Amino acid sequence: MYRYKYMLKAELCAAIIFAPAAAMAQDAATAALPMETAGGDVAAAAAKQNTSAAAPVKLPMEAFAKLPFVEQPSISPDGTHLAGLFAINGQQRIVITPLVKDAGKQIILGVPDETSVYSVRWVNDNNILLGVYSLIRVESDRWYVSRLLSVNRVSGEVQRLLPRMGGQNAADVLWVPSDGSNEILVSAQDSIYTNVEGFWPSVYKVNVETGTFRRHVPGKFDVLDWGADADGNVRLGIAYDDATRRSTLLYAKEDSRGFRAIERANLREDERLNIPFLFIPGTDKGLVMKDNDDEKTIIVETDMATGQDVRTVFEADSGDVESVMLSYDGKALLGVETSEAGEKIWFDGKLKAAQEQLEAAAKNADVDIISFNRDQSKLVVRISSPDNPGLIYIYDTNSQDLAQFASVNEQIGNRRLARPKLVQYKARDGLEIEGVLTLPKGRTGKNLPFIVMPHGGPWAHDTLTYDYWAQFLANSGYAVLQPNFRGSTGYGKKFVDAGKGQMGLAMQDDVTDGVKWAVEQGIADPKRVCIVGASYGGYAAMWGVVKDPDLYRCSISIAGVSAVRREVNDFGNSVRERLYRDQWREMAADFNAISPINGVDRIKAPLLLIHGKKDVTVDHIQSEKMHKAMEKAGKNVEFVSIPLADHYFTREEDRKTLLSSMASFLAKHNPAD
Repeated sequence: MYRYKYMLKAELCAAIIFAPAAAMAQDAATAALPMETAGGDVAAAAAKQNTSAAAPVKLPMEAFAKLPFVEQPSISPDGTHLAGLFAINGQQRIVITPLVKDAGKQIILGVPDETSVYSVRWVNDNNILLGVYSLIRVESDRWYVSRLLSVNRVSGEVQRLLPRMGGQNAADVLWVPSDGSNEILVSAQDSIYTNVEGFWPSVYKVNVETGTFRRHVPGKFDVLDWGADADGNVRLGIAYDDATRRSTLLYAKEDSRGFRAIERANLREDERLNIPFLFIPGTDKGLVMKDNDDEKTIIVETDMATGQDVRTVFEADSGDVESVMLSYDGKALLGVETSEAGEKIWFDGKLKAAQEQLEAAAKNADVDIISFNRDQSKLVVRISSPDNPGLIYIYDTNSQDLAQFASVNEQIGNRRLARPKLVQYKARDGLEIEGVLTLPKGRTGKNLPFIVMPHGGPWAHDTLTYDYWAQFLANSGYAVLQPNFRGSTGYGKKFVDAGKGQMGLAMQDDVTDGVKWAVEQGIADPKRVCIVGASYGGYAAMWGVVKDPDLYRCSISIAGVSAVRREVNDFGNSVRERLYRDQWREMAADFNAISPINGVDRIKAPLLLIHGKKDVTVDHIQSEKMHKAMEKAGKNVEFVSIPLADHYFTREEDRKTLLSSMASFLAKHNPAD
């Protein structure tokens, strides 16, 4: 979520994030992309994923540090090219690569320094759209800035879209055409001053090939967000008043720009607007994700004109609906993804049939359709398992041929690693907690050196999928528990709300109770327990050795938050300042009382701090200050500051430093052998 500020020099918005952009293009000829392709039928290709090693073999650290071959892969509408974030020479690069012969050249672009690519999508057969953001420092504060880039696969030319916009957010893509044309709809701010008209975002028509643009819908006072239907009609706006914490949904009929208020929500009372993600063409009806009476997230059809629900479109047997998959033209709901281990359920006949056929062939693996072209004749499929990172395939739904595109991690290949499983245990107040337990392969599963690894967020959850940190630790001989403590998503609103007021308290106790459960089960050796985590998990790792100093033998915090007030309670000059303050006050009554930096005197266990200096999510200073406080108190602390690492360690060298530092520290303070 972006924070809109009252004060920011407008020229910095445009200049800082785009300063490296002119130097992004690289000579593709000097960086060969190591792709592997092989044709074959479904059963033969999928059989590779079912290969299992006869005996466990300990792999070197470098195998786990290797970057995934590709992330965010997206196939072109005509099915001839693939775009995504590829690992080349140990670094992520933006790549457009042909999938068929004589389809054109390969494009390779560098990612600007201290900039993250959060989305990769095709506009048409020849152009991709990149959403990027950066965190820039102005005086004593840091602000997120978002922008758009387009890349033409034929020329390789990079266009900076809306480059002169002076606001923080100029990258909210409302609509992309499905007819092959080049104009998209983008909502963008043109000022950072609330008394200037451009502060309230307007909707622009932007040509992704030429970069030209024109204003399509002018901004309205208090309206921060806009929405469009699948035909490019701007149909809704969302207004917000921070003084009252009230949000208003503005709605326009299909061929009208006459917006009227149709719904209001008091965010102070945790009310939510019913915002459609899909408009049913020719009607006032839309599909909405909302919570039902059991506080599960479901999909309903709603009459926008009356506000009445028409019918329930989908409700998962268990868990929440987390995301939806729409048709290429945006007019049909093809499927949903649920919180149940990221399961995808397809309604579209062609995609459902492909899923079922691939699952039948790959019986011991997970099949994930991650991208498809306009007519769903070409699919990008990942076949993986919780104990293997998997293979990427291109599947032809017409011929039913499956062609291997690449191994996600060629050093691991088809090896079966440690097999995770879901476990349940009760917290001390009786709340049922689910976690992912990974035991070292080939071990008895009794009296093991143990690591509890709470996830980041905290509004997230761990699932039964491949996790390179957990696998690395299990490969090193440790049992690993990843608890989905109260406040985690994926278990309904009631479970999320159970975390309110409990940050550092019951949320942390759920982690502790997971350790105690593992000890009671005979899995964990109570004298050999460490806590490891990143981001919020890094906070929990530090706070764990403050709150329960006799439980842990050591702690590793990666990009963790040591001073909670500084990190999450500084909302000065934000348009949603009062709302944010209210929300975080619900998480804890006293931020100082639950900040690890204020509890250093209670820490007994050695602490390792790891943080990247290019982190644009959690400031590097969080670990710096904790390190100084620990040293001043005479505590056992090590600090590994990685000069070029970002929050997600998207450089292979940085992952090597991360994992080797963890391994050395654990070998010293909690050896597995």
